[in-house]
Amino acid sequence: MPLKKNAFKQALNADKPSFGLWLGIPDTTVAEIGAGAGFDWVLIDAEHGPFDLKSIMAHLQAVEPYPVSAVVRPVEGQTALIKQLMDIGTQTLLIPMVNTAEQAAELVKAAYYPPVGIRGLGTSMARAANWNREPDYLKKANDEVCIIVQIETLEGLKNIESIVAVEGVDAVFIGPSDLSAAMGHIGNPGHPEVLAAIENGFKVINDAGKKAGVLAVTKDLVNHYVNAGAQFIGVGVDAALLANATKKLAAEYIDTNDTNESAGY
Repeated sequence: MPLKKNAFKQALNADKPSFGLWLGIPDTTVAEIGAGAGFDWVLIDAEHGPFDLKSIMAHLQAVEPYPVSAVVRPVEGQTALIKQLMDIGTQTLLIPMVNTAEQAAELVKAAYYPPVGIRGLGTSMARAANWNREPDYLKKANDEVCIIVQIETLEGLKNIESIVAVEGVDAVFIGPSDLSAAMGHIGNPGHPEVLAAIENGFKVINDAGKKAGVLAVTKDLVNHYVNAGAQFIGVGVDAALLANATKKLAAEYIDTNDTNESAGY
């Protein structure tokens, strides 16, 4: 696998926003369907999806032939896990539950080779280095790293100015669901207070010269966030799309008011 330019990182500096699909179903066929759909990027969600390192790598391999960037969200920001994720070919990480600038700085160091960071060297076993067949991989890899930190708590929101100031943080993703819960509006990420907090967060991020991201699954909310300064937006989740489509199809044929008789009760 030759070292590719990080198209997602390059797109952050474009004049238009990019749109992506969440992949939470650990099946590579689903990954291929999503990767070939025409999105700018896909996100492999190992925070909430049932992924392990091997299945994340399988998703990266499935997505590789398609003209789409792959972002990986690990279950948490651990130095050893980040090293493994980079070695299997991850270039862009979206790391959840980042609450302080100190935490963000440690995550950046974990993803970069020295002298910038502390990523360990093991290129003979690394898919990212084409198993030591990529010329000058160690000299080129740092250029393609993209670190996105996810702010989704009141503590993170309070520290957003210092977090975005951390060198090596390319972008900040604000998580509406957890933030809405932290603000006392659980299950209602569209609450006006939550929207206002996110909009203010976008302003802080953009004023610092960094890029802002968010997940929104309705067209109106997507447009709202784009106008508020979001540069990359997740617009769908594979599992939710499948669940909603199958429910809608079943409702066209199944009388839900007649469940007892149809179930044989």
